[in-house]
Amino acid sequence: MSGDAEDRKDGAQTIVVVADHTLIRTSVVRFLKYELADWNFVDMVSTDGLSDARGKDVCLVALSVAGRDVRSSSVCDDLETVGREFPKAAVALLSDTDDLLAESWALEMGVRGYFTNSLPIEVALAGVRLVLAGGVFCPHPLATLKYSTESGSGGGTPGRDVSPGDEPIEVGGAARREGVAGFTRREADVLAELQLGHSNKVIAEKLNMSGNTVKMHLQHIMRKLHVQNRTEVVVLLAPKEAAWRKGAVAELSNGLAL
Repeated sequence: MSGDAEDRKDGAQTIVVVADHTLIRTSVVRFLKYELADWNFVDMVSTDGLSDARGKDVCLVALSVAGRDVRSSSVCDDLETVGREFPKAAVALLSDTDDLLAESWALEMGVRGYFTNSLPIEVALAGVRLVLAGGVFCPHPLATLKYSTESGSGGGTPGRDVSPGDEPIEVGGAARREGVAGFTRREADVLAELQLGHSNKVIAEKLNMSGNTVKMHLQHIMRKLHVQNRTEVVVLLAPKEAAWRKGAVAELSNGLAL
């Protein structure tokens, strides 16, 4: 463990960042500490140090693949170590290449976030928040389309032409496990904002939509998930064992009806 980011908040949820490149590791941690002030952070050079984080409430492990093939034995070993040490934690990969196939492989391996160096900082932060909220993030919707098609979970037909923003996309571990129909890109955008607790008005402003368009997307999301309101959407897509989500769900249910 580097010691650059240590626990300072008793009982707070923890994010672990694993990267052998010091500049990348410390930059990621310091940015996230600024944006996610209520979280604890632990950074380390390799997964060999994960045992040092035992006893902490680890909700996310961000692992740098540093040019390695996602399917390489070293990455698989790292993922196995993470799963063994923190079976309830989400896993995100930090990659220095934009590779649609690698993203698809990562999703197939159970990774919940795939972040590349080319992402704008605000997009990366939104992706981190989505993963922490129980969703799945990757830069290219076609990667999730390929995943959902090959896994038989719905959301696409091989060879089908799709328009930008209309590619079916899977969001959330619960949705993928239960075979829920895939979301379009814009529905996924709305869902990400919903999981952050934003009102329809805020969502409309952030996504440059009309209020009626936001309502339409929310109705489509609820219909695909077979739920009656937006709170149920968040509950369905959140990991059931994640106690740290309870406060956010309670907050969402307070005055956020359609």
